[in-house]
Amino acid sequence: MDAEAQDSFREFVENRSSALLRTAVLLSGGDRHAGEDLLQSALMKAADRWHRIDEPEAYVRQILYRQQISRWRLKWRRRELSVAEPPEAAADPDGAAAAELRLLMRGALARLTARQRTVLVLRYFEDLPEADVARILGCTVGTVRSTTHRSLARLRSLAPELGALDPADPGTRSSRDFSPVEVRP
Repeated sequence: MDAEAQDSFREFVENRSSALLRTAVLLSGGDRHAGEDLLQSALMKAADRWHRIDEPEAYVRQILYRQQISRWRLKWRRRELSVAEPPEAAADPDGAAAAELRLLMRGALARLTARQRTVLVLRYFEDLPEADVARILGCTVGTVRSTTHRSLARLRSLAPELGALDPADPGTRSSRDFSPVEVRP
């Protein structure tokens, strides 16, 4: 890689790594370390071909999705994610509600299968249409629809508290919430 390409790659990583990391963490079921590993390996693959890439962010996101698909296909044993419970008394009542929602959503997403979680992340966090999700996952649009339906139903059963939240109430949601998935009973 020449000096100009290195500078371009370094600038891309500085500007876009936080957004890409959020996606990688979501794809990894809320496990930040696994998300960092996923992003790091995607960036390494992109660096090898940096001079040939027209749309770097789309290219890196595609690598993230494909690597996550490869991880489920390896059929590794799924590790449990331990999450500490939030404290009883919150120092900041506005921030506490948002943090509680993120923890609740993260815990519920972590208990979904990797495929269910990936479909929800692509559909609702990445806001991709069903056809694009089907293309990325290598399946039909019908499979994406049925997986989305089953995933949302499972999410509702895992975290029924999410259905009681009023999305119009600014105290319960913020633009930086963990996921934009609307879950209603």
